[in-house]
Amino acid sequence: MAKQKTDPNYKVIAENRRARFDYAIEEDIECGIVLQGSEVKSLRAGGSNIAESYAAVDDGELWLVNSYIAPYEQAKVFKHEERRRRKLLVSRKQMSDLWNATQRKGMTLVPLVLYFNHKGLAKIKIGIAKGKKTHDKRETQAKRDWSRQKQRLLKDHS
Repeated sequence: MAKQKTDPNYKVIAENRRARFDYAIEEDIECGIVLQGSEVKSLRAGGSNIAESYAAVDDGELWLVNSYIAPYEQAKVFKHEERRRRKLLVSRKQMSDLWNATQRKGMTLVPLVLYFNHKGLAKIKIGIAKGKKTHDKRETQAKRDWSRQKQRLLKDHS
């Protein structure tokens, strides 16, 4: 059995698990995020939450709104605001696609995962999503339950 080599730099910081339940994700985009030094240190320590946040296109720029990064206790002078708007970095083509999706198609930009990539840079995965209705959520739950039950049946019979 081969040993799986894991990347020491890759680390998931925060995940929005509720996003896939509340929204139908049509596409996802990896974005860079502009952070201050104390924010990076706090993220490395693991203090963040993106569950209540969203992304918005404003004046040709992409912003992450209402994300929480815990204060870094060792930063005495250069502290950061916990819930400030943070700029997201995408290409111009991706920016125009995101603007079209939100303004013309009525889609929502939902953060899915905040992580450090293999180079050690903080990245965030944004999903272009459409909100689910209650009956869509029930349908998704029923499909998930049926697939679990089917796996159990196949496992028992083999």
